[in-house]
Amino acid sequence: MARIPYFDLAEAPPELHALLDGRPPLNIYRMVAHGGATAQGFLGLGSSILRHSSLPARLRELVILRVGALCGSTYEVTQHRRVAAQAGVPAAQVEAVLGHPQGSADKEPFDSLEHRVLDFTDAVVRQVKAPPEMFDALAALLPPQQLMEVVMTIGYYMLVCRVLENFEVELEDGNVLDSHGRWSEILGKN
Repeated sequence: MARIPYFDLAEAPPELHALLDGRPPLNIYRMVAHGGATAQGFLGLGSSILRHSSLPARLRELVILRVGALCGSTYEVTQHRRVAAQAGVPAAQVEAVLGHPQGSADKEPFDSLEHRVLDFTDAVVRQVKAPPEMFDALAALLPPQQLMEVVMTIGYYMLVCRVLENFEVELEDGNVLDSHGRWSEILGKN
């Protein structure tokens, strides 16, 4: 059971209700809604990362899964396993990125860029600041916008994991879908 009651979404102010409309009734949204105006920023940034980032969806999902694994967030890993599959991440990569949260992700199923992004993710989560040589190596492979999006994705999903874990947000029973029968917000589709 969550540490505090879930927010009654029917009582959300109009601005928050507009952001929640059409999203699946996931417990993360029902918990974050307690944040009022800060929930609006939280939801806006999450939507931007999932829908408007220039970072390829497969790379984004590897980062999110790795953050979820490093933070020990079952909820986040469970939700984004599905999203990763929809984004075309092979099952072998999903398992490898989740396999060793105390060490580095397995290197074998990843190309050079993916491996560098995952090592970078590990460094940012564990050390806050990636070592200069690691930062420079990744900066040589990604344009500045995508490099910024990697760091913002890492930071945002660290926040998501901390919300999920500290409030003990529970996994939903069964598949929670939007009004169109899709995982629309999670998948980044309308």
